[in-house]
Amino acid sequence: MQQKLYQIKQYIKHLRNAKSRFGHGVHSPFVYELIEQVFNHQGRYYAFHKIEQVREQLLKEKKIITIEDFGAGSSQTKSNKRAISDIARSALLQKEHAQLLFRLVNRFRPSTILELGTSLGTTTAYLALARKTAQVYTFEGSPEISRIAKRNLDYIKLKNVQLITGPFDKKLPLALDRIETVDFAFIDGNHTYEATIRYFEMLLNKSSERSVFVFDDIYWSEGMTKAWKQIIKHPKVTISIDLFRMGIIFFRPESTKEDFIIRF
Repeated sequence: MQQKLYQIKQYIKHLRNAKSRFGHGVHSPFVYELIEQVFNHQGRYYAFHKIEQVREQLLKEKKIITIEDFGAGSSQTKSNKRAISDIARSALLQKEHAQLLFRLVNRFRPSTILELGTSLGTTTAYLALARKTAQVYTFEGSPEISRIAKRNLDYIKLKNVQLITGPFDKKLPLALDRIETVDFAFIDGNHTYEATIRYFEMLLNKSSERSVFVFDDIYWSEGMTKAWKQIIKHPKVTISIDLFRMGIIFFRPESTKEDFIIRF
């Protein structure tokens, strides 16, 4: 209950401070163009229908699985046995935000994409189908959830995804040793301050001036908000965009350092 109250208070604050989702009052040409061409894009892409079919099937799947959780856990339940439908309902990224990730990848055309927190694989599919020539590395802590994600990714016939299962702190450094640059990252796992800062610092070592990092659930808890506020103050981060559900950062040296709060 305390966590929910925190999120409500932060959302009210966000609405009070946010700029219009139509770009009114945004003076950065780069961010204004992003709002116009990416955030507010209303078109549907070929990939959306099949992924949303998978989501609908997951929401109906009543099988109980055992979850091995290495992160902050679920805000809905403390049990490690849950129905797949319940996981889909509480853990999958909403389609509006997953499709925004698709459009961001489509806009920035990364060669290497990294996702921390595969869950059941729908967001992974959006990332991978947005740029079929990119190599996607996605990490999931729970073996049972990873198995279901693999089933879903195989069903969509994705050839550019490497699914890595196990604790992030162990698996991520090993993978980063083999990756030259992380062009696009979506961080949606282990929702604690310490872990979020740790993963940011690991990924920062593999970033470039054109990298894009997206953090999910930046107002999930006080710890996550603290991590977000610390990240956007980093000297390498030049532009940050707070959409409440997620935060986006850029490292563009030609841009003036600015932080934007946008309704989405």
